[in-house]
Amino acid sequence: MPPKKVQEEKKVLLGRPGNNLKAGIVGLANVGKSTFFQAVTRSPLGNPANYPFATIDPEEARVIVPSPRFEKLCEMYKPASKVPAFQTVYDIAGLTKGASKGEGLGNAFLSHIRSVDAIYQVVRCFDDAEITHVEGDVNPVRDLQIIVDELRIKDIEFAKKHLEGVEKITKRGGQSLEVKTKKEEYAFVEQLIKYLEDGKRVANGNWTPKEVEIINSMFLLTAKPAIYLINLSERDYNRKKNKNLPAIKQWIDENSPGDVLIPFSVSLEERLANMETDEEREAELKSIGAQSALPKIITTMRSTLNLISFFTCGADEVREWTIRKGTKAPQAAGVIHNDLMKTFILAQVTKYDDLIELGDEAAVKAGGKLMQKGKDYVVEDGDIIYFRAGAGKN
Repeated sequence: MPPKKVQEEKKVLLGRPGNNLKAGIVGLANVGKSTFFQAVTRSPLGNPANYPFATIDPEEARVIVPSPRFEKLCEMYKPASKVPAFQTVYDIAGLTKGASKGEGLGNAFLSHIRSVDAIYQVVRCFDDAEITHVEGDVNPVRDLQIIVDELRIKDIEFAKKHLEGVEKITKRGGQSLEVKTKKEEYAFVEQLIKYLEDGKRVANGNWTPKEVEIINSMFLLTAKPAIYLINLSERDYNRKKNKNLPAIKQWIDENSPGDVLIPFSVSLEERLANMETDEEREAELKSIGAQSALPKIITTMRSTLNLISFFTCGADEVREWTIRKGTKAPQAAGVIHNDLMKTFILAQVTKYDDLIELGDEAAVKAGGKLMQKGKDYVVEDGDIIYFRAGAGKN
């Protein structure tokens, strides 16, 4: 008989990002974080001053997610209201060596990171005598190591504090389910501390569903998915070359395997952001033979967190909603309103490609492409959904 096919266990992802994705911009002082924030949000917020700790409280702004499908649906429906998917971006104060022990803005900086779903880690890779470097010279690999070490050291502190709370329950003794569960949690957190002490990021580990639940409850800094944004000079970005890139790639492969590296140029993005029209920006990019990295930076964060979109469409409103891949229909309805999940009856689903090919909803229905799906339906990226629910709410 042929051997049984072993089904690969699906990796359970850390965190619980929802329709309001929050990403924090993290890095050492004076690496271009606030200028990047201003460019990506087209916002005058932030404080791109040339000295450490110019940003103290995290600024925040919403960034629209680039979505050709959303734009096409708006063209088709011509709705009174258009609500694109968005990402909330936080400009977090610059970190410095010793932040885990309270140096610089230390603990304030680290507490701000705890509240976001993921991290944009900006790494300086350009020389400029007029912009001081907090460590004295430009050395991106050293800077990467400083940041991961500071976050890791703080996570060890958080984990040990968590362990103290778990231990209080285990010391009660007895055979209750709570005590048994907490003993298992205690053993795992001890392993997690050892994992961190070995120099590893929690986000890069393989964890069971039960372990993920424990990690999620701890809000660990190194459990946040990271995208590494390598800030190049405009010249290096345009020619796609920089002497430090191979060493940075090697560091990421060894210390944060699987995470994404995106080269970009803050100076170019700042220049483009200051132009008044999209036509001006497009003409400038064409003249220098380059592309803005911002759309890729935004959409890559969504894919890193395993996020997808579904749409609700009508004459009143076209809206793009964000859910995690693998979400079932009732939970997707709950993103719109909790009552829709509680009283869910069914989902009427149209595939985006079917709507575009056939031209309108009537043609989709006539062609037998309008599907009725129940509570076990797993929503797919690009689905256009109308939810039916009880108590007259739909």
